[in-house]
Amino acid sequence: MELRQVGTSDVKTTPIVFGAWAIGGWMWGGTDDELAVEGINAAIDAGINAIDTAPVYGFGHSEDVVGAAIKGRRDEVLIFTKCGLRWDGDTGQHHYDTEDANGEPINIYRNLRRDSILWECERSLERMGIDHIDLLQCHWPDESCPIEETMGALVELFEQGTIGAIGVSNFTPEMITECLQYGPVHCSQPKFSLLDRQHLDGVIAWCHEHDISSVVYSPLEQGMLTGKVVPGRTFNEGDQRRDKAWFKDHNIERVLGVLNDVCGPIAAAHDCTLAQLTLAWTIAAEGITCALAGARNAEQTRENAAAMNITLSSEEYAAILAAFEGLGKPE
Repeated sequence: MELRQVGTSDVKTTPIVFGAWAIGGWMWGGTDDELAVEGINAAIDAGINAIDTAPVYGFGHSEDVVGAAIKGRRDEVLIFTKCGLRWDGDTGQHHYDTEDANGEPINIYRNLRRDSILWECERSLERMGIDHIDLLQCHWPDESCPIEETMGALVELFEQGTIGAIGVSNFTPEMITECLQYGPVHCSQPKFSLLDRQHLDGVIAWCHEHDISSVVYSPLEQGMLTGKVVPGRTFNEGDQRRDKAWFKDHNIERVLGVLNDVCGPIAAAHDCTLAQLTLAWTIAAEGITCALAGARNAEQTRENAAAMNITLSSEEYAAILAAFEGLGKPE
């Protein structure tokens, strides 16, 4: 299986990484822990060697499920997690207000202070039953805390071996440049999909030029690019997709038109699904080290993993890109 180096670190990941946001349940209309554990184990069996999670995904629940799934298999998988989004206090920069899975109000704060990072790291280790984290990423920038303090904590953890690599998520090139004054940054995690390509010529290209990996999230645009979302689809209470523009019926129809007319024949030529084709396109884009592919069960996981075996021609890659460039933005 192809492995790709995460920046200048010793961490080497498969091009597809198991994304563990949905299995936290929060903002995804609930979850089934038993199916999630089966999905993670299926990912490892299928050759995926990394899981990306975060404390805020289900307010600890995603990390709990990951820990249960990898028990006895820690040496087979890399653990990527995050820090900097706290729901248990009001220190730092206010991020947004939301509700937990039970409908109780929760206030989320960005907190990248040294003591908070160290505390979060310890809690993550405890939840997952592990003694080190392979990649620790700042989930969002915290304008209330100096980057020097944030990087000081991350470098401390890196040098003592508690984490194997340092990453940031949703940071601009200017922010990463400042981070580099105080220590290494091995990867950046921006949002990226065929429907949201704004960072390809921005932070992704910049990181590529500076030997920093890009670990992209939402490559399937929360399921939209699988072709399985059709007009009339309803979403459970608490599922964030209910209010997103791309998931309105008229936009679903527009996306399906491109998927069926342009991507469909290419997928048929490779004997793969539309989801697999989308993932294969994503990991073929210049500057992208790996893509996070979320799954709720073993079947979805195996489908995602198989995308690593698809090689697109330059003509196929260009045709897919051109079709989505022509689609434009949601109406």
